[in-house]
Amino acid sequence: MPVHRSGTTGRSFAAAAGALLASLALLLTLPGAAGATTPADPPAGTPVRGSAHMGMGVIEHDGQGPLPRADRVVQTEGVDVSGHQGNVDWASLWNSGVKWAYVKATEGNYYKNPSFAQQYNGSYNIGMIRGAYHFGTPNDSSGANQANYFVDGGGGWSRDGKTLPGVLDIEWNPYGEQCYGKTPAQMVAWIRDFLTTYKARTSRDAVIYTATSWWKTCTGNYAGFGSTNPLWIARYNTTVGELPAGWGFQTIWQYTSTGPIVGDHNRFNGALDRVQALANG
Repeated sequence: MPVHRSGTTGRSFAAAAGALLASLALLLTLPGAAGATTPADPPAGTPVRGSAHMGMGVIEHDGQGPLPRADRVVQTEGVDVSGHQGNVDWASLWNSGVKWAYVKATEGNYYKNPSFAQQYNGSYNIGMIRGAYHFGTPNDSSGANQANYFVDGGGGWSRDGKTLPGVLDIEWNPYGEQCYGKTPAQMVAWIRDFLTTYKARTSRDAVIYTATSWWKTCTGNYAGFGSTNPLWIARYNTTVGELPAGWGFQTIWQYTSTGPIVGDHNRFNGALDRVQALANG
């Protein structure tokens, strides 16, 4: 015979089942639970946001070859530095032959280099021609937003003969997918948005820092910026190698990330008067 339950027993069973379901729902919201709404921890070894700097992915993706020999073409030695270097001994760099410098000012729309003042003003005071750079993170906000953040954070320009135009550092994403989740067309549009806004704010065309392999992958080797924006190419080997489409020559070559004193070392493609010409616009 079937067992008949009383109404009270049925209600007790329903209440218990409801409590069990509520407990399961709570468990699913806890960190690490299936379906949790809290973001997952980044993979082990992921850099801290704000710590990106020029050439961070060059060795990992393109490798480190031997240093180039002295070239018969006149070039001018320079460095780039970021918050990693802290207070820089500019006198030692000047005495070693370094005559210009670029200093990281900002990253994304969330980070400002805490050592910027010492680095930017210190290089100027020792006699160097100097400028500022921005590490772009296209997945965080628009190009216009980040260009404004850069200019407001130290990336402006003045015709004083000692200030170089700002740089957009656009390269591998140190925190995730190498192209920041963008298609080549979307990446080109983001870069254009940044460059257009920077020029509107400063009257100068920004320098583009990149690596050829990244540019090919993430912009589809777009050739449209070569006639307006100077190229700063990163390649750690004996020669510059292939350049991205649109540029017939590089303005600056970052040839190593292991400078003899501090920072990444670079060669400006010309004598010091050409560095001054770029500063003057």
